Amino acid sequence: MTELQAAPVPVPAAAAAPPTARRHAEPMKIIAVTNIKGGVGKTTTAVNLAYLCSAGGRATLLWDLDPQGASTFVLRGEPLAGASAKKLLNGKRELPELVLSTDYPQLDLLPADFSYRNFDVHLSARKKPTERLLKMSRPLREIYSVMFLDCAPGISLLSENVLHAADASVVPLIPTPLSVRMLAQLRDFLAAEGWRDLAVLPFFSMVDRRRSLHRETIEQMRAQFPSLLLAPAVPYWSEIERMSSRREPLPVSAPGGHAAQLYAALWAEMQARMNTICPA
Repeated sequence: MTELQAAPVPVPAAAAAPPTARRHAEPMKIIAVTNIKGGVGKTTTAVNLAYLCSAGGRATLLWDLDPQGASTFVLRGEPLAGASAKKLLNGKRELPELVLSTDYPQLDLLPADFSYRNFDVHLSARKKPTERLLKMSRPLREIYSVMFLDCAPGISLLSENVLHAADASVVPLIPTPLSVRMLAQLRDFLAAEGWRDLAVLPFFSMVDRRRSLHRETIEQMRAQFPSLLLAPAVPYWSEIERMSSRREPLPVSAPGGHAAQLYAALWAEMQARMNTICPA
């Protein structure tokens, strides 16, 4: 895997250039932010990491695959007419047509569409359904260096597509016993499918260290998965919750804040881990 350079916590600048203005010889990397459960901080993770990636100089695309469109909302995007899952899958619309610039250089957005709730229905009607997302993303590979996927919760044909296409899966985990079970299930699923080239990058999210269950689960999981879990743990802070009302990445709204520094540390360790697991 090509090494991704660690980024400082920067400030916003002018709007992004059109995607057709950028070309890269190196392969585009796909980083999926996934979890079977909802409400674990996937959108916060996807937006902040995509911003940090773009601020480090990489042409970055965030594709909001969740029909609820939280990433689209935070990045001030709007759904586009005619961008349905059905039209994408039957080739009547191409992904580059739907890309929007954001307020941040090098960061573009593929906005969510409410029709994505039916992605599985349309995927099931296609040949080789678990490979469709990989095929659909090919026109983007000469434009972007990194694509982040903000995924809907659950297990589905779409989530299998995501895992099949991705180079890395970032998994925010609330420290509860169900997270232990989910992470073990994910590893078993990947092993059964033979997808050994996918880097799994779990970390603790929405941590409340006042709760004994959280403290005990963190200790248990670090013992059970000693080399798997990323070191930074993101607390359950109001500073992070306010991101959805401010509609800005944390390194923009509070560049000197502890939360922005945590996501910067998370991004730095992710890059180092990805390069170690899947070297170029």
